[in-house]
Amino acid sequence: MTQPDRPDWPGSWTPGSHTVDGVTHPTYRRGTGPGVVVVHEIPGLTTEVVGFADELVDAGYTVVLPHLFGEAGRPMSVGQVAKVLPRVCISREFTVMATGETSPVVAWLRDLARTLHDELGGPGVGALGMCLTGGFALAMAVDTSVAAPVLCQPSLPFAVGRRRSADLGLSPADLDAVKQRGCSVLGLQFEKDPTTGTRFDTLDRELGDAFLRVDLPGRGHSTVTVHRRQEAVDRVLGFFEEVLGA
Repeated sequence: MTQPDRPDWPGSWTPGSHTVDGVTHPTYRRGTGPGVVVVHEIPGLTTEVVGFADELVDAGYTVVLPHLFGEAGRPMSVGQVAKVLPRVCISREFTVMATGETSPVVAWLRDLARTLHDELGGPGVGALGMCLTGGFALAMAVDTSVAAPVLCQPSLPFAVGRRRSADLGLSPADLDAVKQRGCSVLGLQFEKDPTTGTRFDTLDRELGDAFLRVDLPGRGHSTVTVHRRQEAVDRVLGFFEEVLGA
């Protein structure tokens, strides 16, 4: 799926920001209903990510889009990926190679989700990460404000070698906390996507029946954006409706 530039960006999305311990990132918000935090993939807050977020808004959710890196309102492109990826790899906010570690930016995301839940109430908020941020949704579920975590093609740490391929990008303490909570976790990947490694097998083993696994056929990558599959979008919408209502 390719979408054109959005010269009117942010359009109907309301700009804002969120600050935690001196770290500030822009945010964009739209919709009414239960809250969902959608964390964008590489190379940034692309038109494809915003298009998926629009679908959530139309389904009856208050969606908050944090803007962590890259440009906003532009379509996915190889050039943008090549421009942004090296910067992300050296950023202190993201742990891209180490195993058994939670990326520092997750603390900021947890606070964002908690703030949204405090405002809207209800059983909690949804958290959806994709690609480089895919595992962040699981790490956010350490906080009880996150009731519906969704992992779309989680790709950190980079799947280089057997150990990294199986790693969830979580510290042991954070993984234990998620397991203690016992909340359901939805995961989506293409079955032949090399970037996700074998971490879905790790999730099967660690979370058991709480892990709701979706393996899409083929070699695609971005399950709800560039390589969007209706089955994937429907599973996300159904999961949010079951846990959060709408």
